Amino acid sequence: MKHSFRQLPLVAAISLALPAFAQGTEARLDSVVVTAPVISAPLTVTTDPKAPRQPLPAHDGADMLKSIPGFSVIRKGGTDGDPVFRGMSGSRLGILQDGQEIYGGCGGRMDPPTAYVYPESFDRVTVLKGPQTVLYGSGNSAAVVLFERDIQRMQESGWSASGSLTLGSWGRNDQVFDAKGGNPDFYARIGATRSDSNNYDDGDGDEVHSFYTRWSTTGAIGWTPDDNTLLELNFGRSDGEAAYADRAMDGAKFEREHAGLRFEKRNISPLVRKVEAHAYYSYIDHVMDNFSLRSNSGMRMLSNPDRRTTGTRAAVVLAPGEQWQITVGADARDDQHRTRGGVDYRNQRWQKDIGFERYGVFGEASYALDDVRRIVAGLRIDEHEVRDYRPASATRGVTVDKTLQSGFGRYEADFGEGAGTWYAGVGYVERFPDFWEFMRANTAGGQRFDTLKPEKTTQLDVGADWSAGAWSASVSGFYGKIDDYILLRWVNPSTASVRNIDATVYGLEGDVTWRFATNWQAVGTVAWVRGNNDTDSKALAQQPPLEARLALEYDDRRFSYGAMLRMVASQNRYDVGSGSIVANGQDLGPTGGFATLSLNAGWRPNKPTLLTIGVDNVFDRKYSEHLGKGGWDFAGGAVTSERINEPGRTFWVKAQIALD
Repeated sequence: MKHSFRQLPLVAAISLALPAFAQGTEARLDSVVVTAPVISAPLTVTTDPKAPRQPLPAHDGADMLKSIPGFSVIRKGGTDGDPVFRGMSGSRLGILQDGQEIYGGCGGRMDPPTAYVYPESFDRVTVLKGPQTVLYGSGNSAAVVLFERDIQRMQESGWSASGSLTLGSWGRNDQVFDAKGGNPDFYARIGATRSDSNNYDDGDGDEVHSFYTRWSTTGAIGWTPDDNTLLELNFGRSDGEAAYADRAMDGAKFEREHAGLRFEKRNISPLVRKVEAHAYYSYIDHVMDNFSLRSNSGMRMLSNPDRRTTGTRAAVVLAPGEQWQITVGADARDDQHRTRGGVDYRNQRWQKDIGFERYGVFGEASYALDDVRRIVAGLRIDEHEVRDYRPASATRGVTVDKTLQSGFGRYEADFGEGAGTWYAGVGYVERFPDFWEFMRANTAGGQRFDTLKPEKTTQLDVGADWSAGAWSASVSGFYGKIDDYILLRWVNPSTASVRNIDATVYGLEGDVTWRFATNWQAVGTVAWVRGNNDTDSKALAQQPPLEARLALEYDDRRFSYGAMLRMVASQNRYDVGSGSIVANGQDLGPTGGFATLSLNAGWRPNKPTLLTIGVDNVFDRKYSEHLGKGGWDFAGGAVTSERINEPGRTFWVKAQIALD
């Protein structure tokens, strides 16, 4: 078993970027991202996951998303936290990896979808806020997150490669490798990542059961006979293990294999701008136990769930006039979950528990009223079916069918001669209950499998972004009414009931940047959300507190320096016992505020080379997040109401080399 230690790494991380893969691609090195990317378009945040960032560069999807204002993480130790956006988690937040809808296999959410995302292996991460698109699946009432890789046709034969090594405190070491090669007609890409860490210590020097190892491999081959045609086959495998400080079991295996076939044809005619089709397959084989990653003198327990997901999507983009762009399409998904258990689980038969099918059609259009004003709207209809296969369930053999609708309309207008844009939109989403919510049905005190209702969210989103001279800023606010919100009430660490309530949510995110001198800028961000359980006249559970960040940055393209102050307010609104689909993910009571300071520095000895070093939680503060889970008492064998503490002072170092 791994043990914690502190060290200041002596070897820098190295990233190589050899000749560009596509014509016009230029290798470049960005400064350290110390706050978060700001709004790039109405309701849209886009960031480069390959850019060095602070706090310590992310090793999974949730770890990366938490740097974006509005995101929080339900923490359970060193890895695999559950992302939360605007106080909403689970299937309210759609996660897509290269166009694939991905899900976890663990009934206790050891492996949320972001656990299978290795951020630095992607070229772009896009967050689409609110129920303001219908293009990427159903039920995404909070937001959609797209992890994507860029694909460009090569203009001549060539190749490129990149690789990185990151070292940090507590034995943290990450390696990333990616290579591409081909000619104008064909290309191939391979990639691999590995991340490893020992247990970390909190600010008091106490060790937290949190070590992990995770790796992934990916590949793709593609055909690009002309500038407008793409046919790609992509595939990959990943696995890992993770120790958790919040529960009686650890994750001994997180094996995933996936494949996808993608076709695109652009500029077919003045009317048909693009046709695209995508088919994908994903299989997760997960093992959790209480003995392989921790000491155990008692009864050995093991569970082995798996999940197989297949899906297809086809869409066409039309331009019937200069002012119009219309996307229409259809998608389908089949999702089957099984489980088996026992120390000799390989000799046991699989038992299917819950299976899902979904078929949907969608349309989304934008219409330009003039050069500065436009209307965007969309409509989606989905047919859902779920079947209960659990042998011990009171509703075994029961099938639930629902036809659900979603839609939105938004008005956008530019102002200040192009200096900014403001918008206002109303969205409506009907969300079908997910696997974890249906699994909790039939528990005493809650609703049955066949009486649990879909959520219905109606939300107003308003905001603006603006840039002039040395200043730029954006603000986005929302107000939502949720009918039949699905709330969990935890009876014990492994058992919860579910029921429908009515809820109200509202909040905002904002950012401002001031470039007050040559090579200098100051950045500030803020995120605030409030949720009410209207049915019970109390606070809605699992809502993050007010959070703000202030950063000061200097970069003259040779030397860079940065400091970031993260400030989190106290949270006195809670509902003890109620919470999320994460195992025992409940409110534990109030939390006090805290602040942490992070510092970084960079050096570019020449154009191709960038070295960066940083320290997080500079003052070695002991603190825990409001959404952090209760810790596991290894001596007493029970979950406590004391939240898991976050890492103490953490050093890291990274370097990059980019060759044009």
